[in-house]
Amino acid sequence: MIDLAHGREVHAVQRREVHSVQRKVRLMTIGFLGLGVMGQPMALNLTRAGTPLVVWNRTAERCTPLEAAGAQVAASPAEVFRAARVVLVMLYDETAVDEVLKRGSDEFAAMVADRVVVHMGTVPAEYSARLGADVAAAGGQYVEAPVSGSRLPAENGDLVAMLAGDPATVDVVRPVLAPMCRQTVDCGDVPGALLMKFAVNVFLITMVTGLAESVNFARGHGLDVGHLVEVLEAGPMASPVSTVRGRKLLAEEFSVQTAITDVLKNNRFIADAARERRVAVPLIDVCLELYAETERLGFGGLDMAAVIRSIERRSLGATQ
Repeated sequence: MIDLAHGREVHAVQRREVHSVQRKVRLMTIGFLGLGVMGQPMALNLTRAGTPLVVWNRTAERCTPLEAAGAQVAASPAEVFRAARVVLVMLYDETAVDEVLKRGSDEFAAMVADRVVVHMGTVPAEYSARLGADVAAAGGQYVEAPVSGSRLPAENGDLVAMLAGDPATVDVVRPVLAPMCRQTVDCGDVPGALLMKFAVNVFLITMVTGLAESVNFARGHGLDVGHLVEVLEAGPMASPVSTVRGRKLLAEEFSVQTAITDVLKNNRFIADAARERRVAVPLIDVCLELYAETERLGFGGLDMAAVIRSIERRSLGATQ
């Protein structure tokens, strides 16, 4: 016979343990390095959720909204590490990470020892693996936590985080991310989370590029793009990404959710990782050309939907 009373007691204990972990996380001071397009709204969500937060950014003005929301602003990355056991790193690329963390120096070792470094940015997978090894050699712990989502999901706390690292350390990090991410997915050992993000971005990049090509095709045939967007939003291909980008393409308004330059960076990482394992990515190869061309045309700071400018340019070339 099943002991229902015992089962309820076990579940009650488990709930109390979960609530205990959540309370500890809320009381734990968390560090945050990098307050860019994604980092600033992510950090704001942490602060607004009551997480004690200490932040640093190379451009100090980016810290102002965090300070107004109650976060402590540090004068240096080292000060962040002194104040926090868990430090979230959301810097632009591997060069920025190396510079900010003073990687390869005694200062790096002093900062990361006995700390959990949570790398949330997008870098080459092999770089992340080496960084994780360096953190471990210095006596620290390392978790990859790249996110799926652009600026709007970051503002809404609607990101999805992919986690890789030692399971016990991942368990420490997961509740820290809750105010920023509606879901976390475990991806095994480093660099599994970054490779998973690359796989996700194959779909993202090709989808938005295909949407831009669809809009260009409609315009080339004199169709009403508003009707195209209406059909797409009502049909089975609708998604938050296609809805936001479809409306941007309709209005030709390209304020940044994810910049062309950032997409190009991600595209290169995917292509490099694919070549390393001899995985065919023919659509990504075409997108790499298109986003590089769009950046050369001067649109690097616009949203990725602006890739339509390269497609339009090619259309003009085809008719000349």
